[in-house]
Amino acid sequence: MKTVIFYVALSLFSYGVCEAQTYENENAEKIENLQKEKEEIVAEEKASLKEKVERINSQLDNGEITRQEAEKQKKEAAKKHALNIENRVAILDNRIALLSRGEEEEDESDSFWRFDSEPSREEDENYYARTTSEFVIAAGFNNALSDGQSIQDSNFKIGGSRFFEIGWAWNTRVFEKSNWLRIKYGVSFQLNGLKPTDNRYFVEDGDLTSLEEFEYNLDKSKFRMDNLVFPVHFEFGPSRRYESYKGVKFDTNEMFKVGLGGYAGFNIGERQKLKYDQDGDNVKEKLKSDYNTNDFVYGLSGYIGWGATSLYAKYDLNPIFQDPNAELNNFSLGLRFDLD
Repeated sequence: MKTVIFYVALSLFSYGVCEAQTYENENAEKIENLQKEKEEIVAEEKASLKEKVERINSQLDNGEITRQEAEKQKKEAAKKHALNIENRVAILDNRIALLSRGEEEEDESDSFWRFDSEPSREEDENYYARTTSEFVIAAGFNNALSDGQSIQDSNFKIGGSRFFEIGWAWNTRVFEKSNWLRIKYGVSFQLNGLKPTDNRYFVEDGDLTSLEEFEYNLDKSKFRMDNLVFPVHFEFGPSRRYESYKGVKFDTNEMFKVGLGGYAGFNIGERQKLKYDQDGDNVKEKLKSDYNTNDFVYGLSGYIGWGATSLYAKYDLNPIFQDPNAELNNFSLGLRFDLD
């Protein structure tokens, strides 16, 4: 899993490096094309003026207008096309100036990742902020495996073991005028639940924590670990670009995205819930202890999705329990929602 994440990140980073290396050649080609476009504009406006003058002369020869009227129309036509040349060429000159300073190239360096559009809402300073924030919520299936163990051999129910995450994240684009690479970071509260199989529950005996069979038939056996973590992800993907005199805004709504990164934080609590029948009575127990779990948690995580919804996975690199217990690593798979 770590190898796949590394090569994906390396490929995406290489893309950005290649884009930067072609900067000068692309700008030179764009400037050359704009210069040719300027010449075409001048030729086009002159040809249009010539047609109008010929039409005016034809009207004069046919007695449709007077000589004074013909001269007046020629002057107005010449003035109009001169202004057309001036205004249209000025637009291209501004683009050439931006390219010469390297400013427009930075806007377009992520052309594969960007779609241009007109602003769709009222502009304000916060709208063009380089850093934005959003509410994060995720949920799905949870489990834990030891080294070499497969999911079919897991000691925990696949469907019954679940996780839930809620938090807040900030999203900062790495480059001022390009949005192909972002850093998403924040704080999250994670609840990782495990439901043991075969009528078992966790028993703490000194430094050891193990699964043992319960003396009664369990209706429910659930072990939960609560973590406070600080995730960091590098996010890649296209975006819509809005621009005005106030600045630049990139919108990733309804766009493909990939996030690769990890998290680190603290285990802030463990508890175990048991429900069973004892002599005809329904018994519910809530057992709270540290169960020899590791206090520091850290791992790898990633997501891939469209717009606000993503397929989300995380894997704890730290074992759940401290030595001398057997290594058991928690992992999760589910859906993630980033809501701004």
